[in-house]
Amino acid sequence: MLALGMMSGTSLDGVDAALVDTDGETIAGFGPGGYRPYSGNESGVLHAALGGWPDEPGVEAAADLTVAAHAALAASFPQAQVIGFHGQTLAHDPGGRGTHQAGAGWRLARRTGRRVVWDFRTEDVRRGGQGAPLAPFFHHALARWAVAQGRMDAAPVAFLNLGGVGNLTWTDPRIELPQDACLAFDTGPANAPLNDLMRARSGAARDEDGALAARGQPDRAVLERFLRADFFDRRPPKSLDRDGWAGLVADVAGLADADAAATLTHAAAAAVADGLRWLPARPAVLLVCGGGRHNPTMMAALAARTGLPVRPVEAVGLDGDLLEAQAFGWLAVRVLRGLPTSAPGTTGAPAPVCGGRISPPR
Repeated sequence: MLALGMMSGTSLDGVDAALVDTDGETIAGFGPGGYRPYSGNESGVLHAALGGWPDEPGVEAAADLTVAAHAALAASFPQAQVIGFHGQTLAHDPGGRGTHQAGAGWRLARRTGRRVVWDFRTEDVRRGGQGAPLAPFFHHALARWAVAQGRMDAAPVAFLNLGGVGNLTWTDPRIELPQDACLAFDTGPANAPLNDLMRARSGAARDEDGALAARGQPDRAVLERFLRADFFDRRPPKSLDRDGWAGLVADVAGLADADAAATLTHAAAAAVADGLRWLPARPAVLLVCGGGRHNPTMMAALAARTGLPVRPVEAVGLDGDLLEAQAFGWLAVRVLRGLPTSAPGTTGAPAPVCGGRISPPR
């Protein structure tokens, strides 16, 4: 099927969309993608709703905005046979209240006139999983695609997504089924604290090209305190809320702008390096997707702290800006076929789970 995956991440910068031709197991090909940025006011609406649960103040406005933005972008892809709609994560508490992605898929189905697969995380959480990360099975399919294309060797690799939160997937492409081949977990904060710092201090959306951090020095005491957090000693799978490390921004409040940015950048890299101890075997390469791969300062910090070859996923013929969106198109087809979307090694669910709801266009 030709599936359109749509993703609005915790960086709150906009909506990504991408077509993928798939049967939910293998990848036949990749189609075009698109991006619909959030305006400053729209981003403010989403920021105001962060941490919110259904029926709490600001959540309805965020949900309406989410559906409208996705519907506007989906109109550019009339060839899509199904839409995988992630929604906008506002709160994630798998050990407590659950997980909340704003935006009803049935509303998007009615607005676009197409089948929509959505609410990918709730069933996994209901069964005792973390509900995240959800891209690992797709990462496994990508690794097998890259091996088949001759773009990399058939050896274990790690995919690192640097969005608001970092998440790592270790996968062995020599193993056929993803539920047998993956270990995945959130590593810690990635772009979210850095973006929040830039927003607060300069009004900028991000540290463009890592230029500010490159001029600063990371604060060793802050980093040492950061790495003593209980989260790092918890065995994976494990997941995080976007604002799970809000205190990290407070810890750099007394630092100059450049030093604060450098500290948060190195915190993201140090969290990934710490997470390597949980992997079944050392990966041949660390393939990076998400916005963080555009930050040369963060990529250099990753290479220095992990001791691994660190490459953007473009090095093996993939599109790191569209990969997360592609994942939800691929997952949508898996849900239509009743195939698992998560497993004990990726979310900690006690058994493989097919998570997701299907809404017809009317």
